[in-house]
Amino acid sequence: MFGLTRYQWLVLFAAWLGWGFDVFDGLLFTYVAPLCVPSLLHIEATAPGAKEEIFFWTASLNSLLLLGWAAGGILFGKITDRIGRTRTLLITMLVYAGSTAACAFAPNIWVLAIFRLCASLGIGGEWAAGASLVAESLPARKRIVGGALLYTSAPMGLFLATYVNDLFTRQLDVIAKNPQTSWRVVFLTGLIPAIVAFLIRLNVKEPESWSAAEHTPRIAELFTPALRRHTIGGLAMAVVALTTWWSCSAFIPVIASYLANDAALTPQDLGKLKTHFTTIGATAFNLGGLVGTLLTVPVATYFGRRPMFFVYYLLSAIAIMVTFAPGIDPMTRLYMMALPGVTVFGVFGSFTFYLPELFPMRLRGTGSGFCYNIGRVITACFPFGIGLILRTGANPLAIIRWVAVVPVIGVIFVLVGLAEETKGKIPDDETAAAAS
Repeated sequence: MFGLTRYQWLVLFAAWLGWGFDVFDGLLFTYVAPLCVPSLLHIEATAPGAKEEIFFWTASLNSLLLLGWAAGGILFGKITDRIGRTRTLLITMLVYAGSTAACAFAPNIWVLAIFRLCASLGIGGEWAAGASLVAESLPARKRIVGGALLYTSAPMGLFLATYVNDLFTRQLDVIAKNPQTSWRVVFLTGLIPAIVAFLIRLNVKEPESWSAAEHTPRIAELFTPALRRHTIGGLAMAVVALTTWWSCSAFIPVIASYLANDAALTPQDLGKLKTHFTTIGATAFNLGGLVGTLLTVPVATYFGRRPMFFVYYLLSAIAIMVTFAPGIDPMTRLYMMALPGVTVFGVFGSFTFYLPELFPMRLRGTGSGFCYNIGRVITACFPFGIGLILRTGANPLAIIRWVAVVPVIGVIFVLVGLAEETKGKIPDDETAAAAS
């Protein structure tokens, strides 16, 4: 299928699992925040001012995740060019799995923040290793398909996180009836990737085209005259996509809670309704993301990378404005989350093939990690800023509508030529790979 060998499918599946569990572990906190934050702050979720505190801490810890994610991506991006793709993949998965499970034992919000920071280092590092592994194990002409298929693991990881949260905080009464315990059980499921990591290491070898670098890759090399434009363009595309995604997806539970608050229910039933609303909104967003991710293949193949970014960013702005417009009933709005899912989420299907295309092999992990993760540093300001605004009691729907400005800026970036067109271009050091 798709002209790939059995071993190439194995490599793709290994990286797919790594990235899927990466997203799974990364987003668990977002889903359990309505239970986790008041528990660790020792306040009642229904107490005056509690809602604003939950919004603030959810945003703050998501911003911390992004900063750690960025640091881990840059650090492990260099490591993956130095010690190899599969070794780095193993290390990063063990780091984020162990740290996520440790969150289950956090006695207060500050210890939770430390564990989340540790997890984010591994989460950020896994992306560069996995993307480089796929890019170098597949023939150059198959990278678009491989990259897009790799990113379908992101919505799958979110589906799993959504289901686990719903199972332990709403459906499974033995655990769900005790909110102080249920969120801790959710975090413990973060250990699953550790088992997968060992299986990957046993069955996947380093790409034949990769060999240890003769010298340590340096960030400064990304800004030489030959690569400067590629680095700036890759960073610009990543910042737009990341800022838009985190400003929408990370606040799905916040929006769900806001929409559920009008229901006249007991605190326990209200909590279950909020989880139910979160499940509907997140599922719609993830389904849209799965469709949008797969659509990057034909769009990038037939029209090129620059037209693809133009279309996705333009439609992202429209989708956000429509989905968060006033006067829509709660259930319809939750299902409409599929619209930004297709565009805001879907565009990420391109980064697993686009960023590796910008850099030669010896700098591929370093360059991809730099663009994607410095983008996260810049992005970290936005969830925190939104959290500060929501802490004042502002309407989250009105705030999220303004996020539509970000993809509009992305459209402008494309029009002025910041997005490099890599269609049909193969780096000089990959002649052999292209012929395979």
